[in-house]
Amino acid sequence: MPIFLWANDTIYDTSEQSFNIDSLWVLLCAILVFLMQAGFKTLETGLVKSEHRTGVGAKNLMDMVAGMLGFFLLGYGFMFGDSLYGIIGFNTDLFAGGDLTKSGIGIPGIVFFLFQVAFAGTALTIVSGAMSGRTGLLPYLIGSLITAIIIYPVFGHWAWGNILDPTNHAWLAEIGFMDFAGSTVVHTLGATVGLVGIILVGPRLGRFDMNGKILPIKASDYSYSILGVILLWVGWWGFNGGSTLTFGNDVYTIILNTNVAGAASCFSAFIFCYFFQDRTELIEKMAGGALTGLVAITACCNVVSPSSALIIGLLAGIIHNLSFDLILKVLKFDDPVGAIPVHGFGGIFGTLCVALFGKEELLMLPRWEQLLVQAIGVEVCIAFTVLVSFIMFKTIKSLYGLRVSPEQELGGMMAGRKMPKDFYEKEGEKKIQYASIKVSGKGYNLINIKNFIDLSKSYRDGLIQNERVAFIDAGGEKVNIEESLRQLSVLKESSLKNEPLMHA
Repeated sequence: MPIFLWANDTIYDTSEQSFNIDSLWVLLCAILVFLMQAGFKTLETGLVKSEHRTGVGAKNLMDMVAGMLGFFLLGYGFMFGDSLYGIIGFNTDLFAGGDLTKSGIGIPGIVFFLFQVAFAGTALTIVSGAMSGRTGLLPYLIGSLITAIIIYPVFGHWAWGNILDPTNHAWLAEIGFMDFAGSTVVHTLGATVGLVGIILVGPRLGRFDMNGKILPIKASDYSYSILGVILLWVGWWGFNGGSTLTFGNDVYTIILNTNVAGAASCFSAFIFCYFFQDRTELIEKMAGGALTGLVAITACCNVVSPSSALIIGLLAGIIHNLSFDLILKVLKFDDPVGAIPVHGFGGIFGTLCVALFGKEELLMLPRWEQLLVQAIGVEVCIAFTVLVSFIMFKTIKSLYGLRVSPEQELGGMMAGRKMPKDFYEKEGEKKIQYASIKVSGKGYNLINIKNFIDLSKSYRDGLIQNERVAFIDAGGEKVNIEESLRQLSVLKESSLKNEPLMHA
């Protein structure tokens, strides 16, 4: 009920004043979340090879473009429109900015849209970091648009689709799933898309040798990465603080919890790595540890105490370090910026922490029922995202290819510019390990040499005769065609004799 105050013959409507403060607060938080793009760019710039800094920047820019256009045109309506059987939203007023002024949540609809489109851009940026260093700009842009229009909004509708309209059948929200600011909706989803992309695009050239041994790739400049973490940390004040959609007393606790969890996670990641793991990865694990704590607290920052946030952060740092080693050293997935440990494992853990550490009076269900529902939400997110992103990347790979050429990858020219023809024709014998196949004149796919030999002879010969294949050694360098064909004949002969494939 509005309260009217009289002072000096002036009438103040406190309900309108509160509306303006809430709107200004959420708009400020939207700006902070948008600026996280600069933090991601800076973080990734420091972790990738120096040759790839421009490519990383280009992809971050396209995140913002794809996120804004895709979400503005269709994604926002699919996410928050009138629910169709609980599967997807549909409201022509929300498509292409038809009528963004409508809002029943205490702030203007346009402000809410700006806040949400910044979230969509964050999910896309996670994918960018995971697939950096070898993915073509056009294939990445296509994938980003599909993610912004379909993958993110559809799952977002299931979890958050009743925010604008409480009568909407957001089925995960209806069964009690809680994800305050997006540990699963944004971070786990983005990491899952990135993981599928990593698997299908393959590792960077020179990341693993022919026996699967990890080869070092020198990072560009760790000081940039640390600056990126700081920028992201500040952005998280808006990410979590703005998700209240009002400026009330709970904002202070939410921001405090966010900072405590980030600091505790960075500390535990540092200590765990320093005393129990390989210290050569100390900077990566410190930076990733801080971000994992911030990701983990995102789902539960509104329902836990500061002391619980401390525990969540301490555990998140250890989870990050263990999952970092699992992804790289056990599964041999090439994740240049550690996006999967940070956003994937951190997001899953944080979502479960809602039930594990949340105050019971603030939960939707009894604690153990809440834990079951949280687990269901995570599993649904992963299953749905894996299915759709696999179809998406497989289709893009078949039509356009996902990778740039070996020359462009090694030279860092990710946007399609060509290197001199003999740029990587170096002296000395080099043993072929990969075949880089040109697809439809627009992109490249990388396969190991055994899989190339398993292709039909006519298809192989056609690729070679039409100069649509290049052969790469374990260090990522191109082998000249004459030497490649000589080694290939030896490998084929070994294969026909059912002998182990031995390099010439």
